[in-house]
Amino acid sequence: MPVQQWLLENVLGLAPAGEDERPVKRTQDDKWALNLRAARQFHAREGHLNVPRKHTEHLEPEDGPEGRQGGAEELLSVKLGMVLDNIRKRADKLTEQRRADLDALGIRWTNTASSRSPR
Repeated sequence: MPVQQWLLENVLGLAPAGEDERPVKRTQDDKWALNLRAARQFHAREGHLNVPRKHTEHLEPEDGPEGRQGGAEELLSVKLGMVLDNIRKRADKLTEQRRADLDALGIRWTNTASSRSPR
């Protein structure tokens, strides 16, 4: 047993996390689906995808509270402004399907603030 684990268990009285307490690992496809769901929610509410960079979109879990660990209701937060800004910067690396999903929402691929000429 490693020293750190012994100290945690015997000195601090902490036990290793059980399987149901460990964080859920998300694949890149899972993350994309979550980000796309946030973009669709924002678009449905606002009618556009001109999201401020600091905007955070709050989503309810898809499978409801019974699907979450411990049964606790938890909002999912997606930093949608930052996500879309990063997607725009890496647009050439997107698959055709992902680009089509965002085109359907009317994403603005260029940042108008950066395309303006300096004064």
